[in-house]
Amino acid sequence: MAKKKSATKRVLVILGVLIVVALLLIIGLRASGIVGGQERATQVELAEVELRTVTQLVTASGNIQPEVEVTISPDVSGEIVTLPVKEGDRVMRGQLLARIEPDFYQAQFNQAEAQVAQARANEAQRRADMLNAQLELNRQKALFESGAISESAFQTTETRYQTLTAAHDASQYAIRVQEEAVNAAREQLSRTTIYAPMDGTISILSVELGERVVGTTQMTGTEMMRVAKLDQMEMEVNVNENDVVNVAVGDTSAIEIDAYPSRIFRGIVTEIANSARVTGMGSQEQITNFPVKIRILDPHNVSFDASGVDDVVMDNELPVASTKMPNFRPGMSGTVDIFSHTVQGATAVPIQAVTVRDFMQLDEEHGGIADSLRVQGEEDLRRVVFIVDEDSRSRIVEVETGIADDSHYVILSGVSVGDQVVTGPYRAVSRTLEPDELVEEQESPSSSRMARN
Repeated sequence: MAKKKSATKRVLVILGVLIVVALLLIIGLRASGIVGGQERATQVELAEVELRTVTQLVTASGNIQPEVEVTISPDVSGEIVTLPVKEGDRVMRGQLLARIEPDFYQAQFNQAEAQVAQARANEAQRRADMLNAQLELNRQKALFESGAISESAFQTTETRYQTLTAAHDASQYAIRVQEEAVNAAREQLSRTTIYAPMDGTISILSVELGERVVGTTQMTGTEMMRVAKLDQMEMEVNVNENDVVNVAVGDTSAIEIDAYPSRIFRGIVTEIANSARVTGMGSQEQITNFPVKIRILDPHNVSFDASGVDDVVMDNELPVASTKMPNFRPGMSGTVDIFSHTVQGATAVPIQAVTVRDFMQLDEEHGGIADSLRVQGEEDLRRVVFIVDEDSRSRIVEVETGIADDSHYVILSGVSVGDQVVTGPYRAVSRTLEPDELVEEQESPSSSRMARN
């Protein structure tokens, strides 16, 4: 009796295992589409190829600086005895900025003038000696011609005259030398007083009253202050070497300053450096950038004259509007979007629709896609998009891309306006989606919520 129950139990277990295996097999066959049901469609996101205006952007960051900033360093050394300005003061061209103790340079000037007077007195004496020698030469010449004196006596008198004449000429040159020394001393004395070279603002003041400074005639010199035109500011940004080729002088831009996070300002590229700035030379972190200067066109720092701005960049050239006058300070950081190139009415697809596929691999898997004459194992990477045809099947198409903005690529060839292209999911577009695969548009979360409501 026990043996009979054991056999029955074993049969039931075997039957249960067979049923589970059969169910799993059926589920697998149905999922693969071999047995029962239709081919399962891959859920994808779609977008339509359209005509639109695409503007290529080059984004870079940097700092605000004055377009014109002059460093003031003294030409002479000494103690600052007058300093009537402070940092932030507005100054006019020719206004007194500082005065250096002039006593030493005044003494040098007085000494040079005294030496000129001495040289002139010396010249007068040499002239008198020359005139006396000339009279003596005339007398000796008459005596020599009458035979009253020898030729050697006459030659001695003539030589003395020539010597005194040369001494007189030398005294005249000495006067000129001393007069130039007076001019140099006068110039040095005048340089003890420093005036503003232009209208502007004292952006940096590095010295104090009573401080001793070193003149540039002796070495590098002490930087006393800087005068800048703060109503003419610019952004200097570092543009990567791969992007600088797309930037040209005159390109418009939108500027975002960190100190004004909710405002955008207009700008225009005025200068592109010819030489790069390289950081991390020789290391894996080496970066090559080119400084680019962008003039800020919107009125700023109170005294700016905004006339003529709209003659440079019209409002419809930038997707930003002018804002209230800001107060920019040198060194403020920000980001710039440079509008380097615009294509009107371009055939465009979303950026996420464009991917790169290896046509050699596709040729092995599907046949007839890659060129027949290829080296085995060689990669054949091409830019492609997936188009959905009328039968809801994917078709891979090679495309030639142009410029791009932050959302769309310009397509030069490969697709037409109105085509449906696959834009997602990312994994499907970049890796898993295959040619001639059945697809259906994935319902967006927003639309599904609306349907439930």
